Amino acid sequence: MTRLRQVSRADTDNELVHATYDRLFGPGRDPVAEPGTSTGTPGDWWTVFALVPDALRHASQGFGFYRSPRRLLDPLLRELGQTRAGWAKSSQFVFSQHCKSCRIVGMTEEMIAAIPNWSIADCFTPVQRAVLAYTDCLVLQGGRVPDAVFDALREHLSDEEILELTYITMLYDMHAVISRALRLEWDDRDDPIVEIAAPEGFVSFDVGAAIAMPEQG
Repeated sequence: MTRLRQVSRADTDNELVHATYDRLFGPGRDPVAEPGTSTGTPGDWWTVFALVPDALRHASQGFGFYRSPRRLLDPLLRELGQTRAGWAKSSQFVFSQHCKSCRIVGMTEEMIAAIPNWSIADCFTPVQRAVLAYTDCLVLQGGRVPDAVFDALREHLSDEEILELTYITMLYDMHAVISRALRLEWDDRDDPIVEIAAPEGFVSFDVGAAIAMPEQG
């Protein structure tokens, strides 16, 4: 369940919220009472963002930005960055949704399956590998990009394309983090890293000391 409350249609008179609900869920439908989008997601990303209509508008403008026909960046390269960002930030929602988008822009099933282990896959072109390496520097290294990685990117992309790639990838880094923090959509799941209970009757002890090799005398 989401960590923030959702906004029912009857709870707001904001025109943007109502128009968004109509477009995504159907005219007049209350997505809190009747959740579910055409892509199979619960749709609670939208109903939570509706808490702050300005945030919903700002985020929607970001979606419009990357889909605009004015973009110079190849959509396939864009989706590589977005999908890898979702995987790297452990967002089931962003990764799953953009795997679907990858197919729309013509990515093969082999390539989609290889995104988690791209560094040892041979199905990517040099420019695609450069985009994936750069994406990892953005989302896993906090923007710490070695010159060699950036130089590889510049062999194939213009300055304008690199700026678009950087902005769009980091937009989805943000969405991945928000979705996990607020438990939205497919990121409404418990953290899998937990303590596993010991067998009944187990007596606590110092694991490090128990496995340490004895000194040789």
